[in-house]
Amino acid sequence: MTQHVTLRTRTIAAGTVMELAGELDHHTAPQVRDALLGLALCPGQQLVIDLEGVTFCDSSGITVLIAARNHALAADAAIALAALPERLTRIIRMVGLDQVFPTHATAQDAEDAWRTVSD
Repeated sequence: MTQHVTLRTRTIAAGTVMELAGELDHHTAPQVRDALLGLALCPGQQLVIDLEGVTFCDSSGITVLIAARNHALAADAAIALAALPERLTRIIRMVGLDQVFPTHATAQDAEDAWRTVSD
């Protein structure tokens, strides 16, 4: 069985939103990691990773999220996770990443929060 992930990137006023859908696992993580690390981030911008369409996430997927955070911090940019499915929210909390990733109900909420902080 072949696992699939789709990703779509769009530019917003705050920076970039990457929408992920499908399975984020050891088969698909390299593709997602390469796409995330290939994003040009500017200081003060925000990278939002919209996870609404993620149907499965293993430790490889969590590692990709941490790599994305490191990439954003190295660029002096912010990062936020948006629209986490409940099962992924539980994983994020269990491993303590809720302490390092701001999370929002939607990508729009993440952008609104960034505007409030940056104003």
